[in-house]
Amino acid sequence: MSRRQAVASTDKRATLGHPSQVWTRGLERRLQLMRRHVDLDGKRILDLGCGVGAFVRRLREYSPQVYGVDIDAENVTKGGEEVANLALAVGEGLPFADATFDIVLLHEVLEHVTDDAQTLREVRRVLAPTGRAVVFCPNRLYPFETHGVFLGRRYVFGNMPLVNYLPDALRNRLVPHARAYTQAGLRRIYRRAGLRALVHSYVFPGFDHVMARRRLVGRALRWLLYPFEHTPLRIFGLSHFVVLVKT
Repeated sequence: MSRRQAVASTDKRATLGHPSQVWTRGLERRLQLMRRHVDLDGKRILDLGCGVGAFVRRLREYSPQVYGVDIDAENVTKGGEEVANLALAVGEGLPFADATFDIVLLHEVLEHVTDDAQTLREVRRVLAPTGRAVVFCPNRLYPFETHGVFLGRRYVFGNMPLVNYLPDALRNRLVPHARAYTQAGLRRIYRRAGLRALVHSYVFPGFDHVMARRRLVGRALRWLLYPFEHTPLRIFGLSHFVVLVKT
C-alpha cells in the first residue's frame, strides 16, 4: 500500500508526526552516519519534511545551499523566524525544477506522506544525475510502534509494544496514520520510483528522552544496543537508513 489512510484527529502527532523542535544527540548521531556515506560540503541540499528546520540549520554548517519544505504551516512559520529558505510544499509535488539538488533528505517523513511512491518519484525528479537521496524511515521489525495507536476513534500517543508484528490488516487498523516498512517492502517502493540503494542499513534510537529523565538508564541502553548496528541484529533497529541513487 503506497497511499496512507486519512485519519481524523485534532492531535497533530497523529497526522504529521512529531518532528524534533531542538537538535539532540540522537539527531547528531544520524547526521554523522549520513556524512559517512554522503559528501555534504558545498552541495545543494533539500530537507523534505523539515519541521521547524532543525536539520536545515545544522546542514548549513556544510553548505549555504540548504532548503527545507514541510506540509505544516505552523512549523514552517515558526522555523522561518530563525532559519531561511523554508517553504510549504507536499512531497508528492515539489516546487523545484528537475535536477535541482545534489542531496534530498527524508528524515522520518516517508511514513507520513499521502503517497510514498509518488513522493520518491518526485525526489528522483529533483535529484541531479549523480545526486543522493537519504531516507530514514520506520522499521517494521522494531519491537515498538512509536507513532501511537488509534483505539477506535481515540488516539493514544506513545511507544506501543509488538504492534508492528501484527498482521497487516490489524496493524493498519491500529496505526492508519503512519507506515512501517520491511526491507523488501521499502525496496519495492524505491525501485518502482526509479531509485536503487547504495546503502541499506539500520539505526537504533537516540534515547534522548530517556537520558533527560534517567541518565543512567539511557547510557545503559546506548551501551547495550548501539553495537548491534554492526551485527546481523541491526535488522531490529528503530529505523531504516538508506542512501539512494537514480537507476
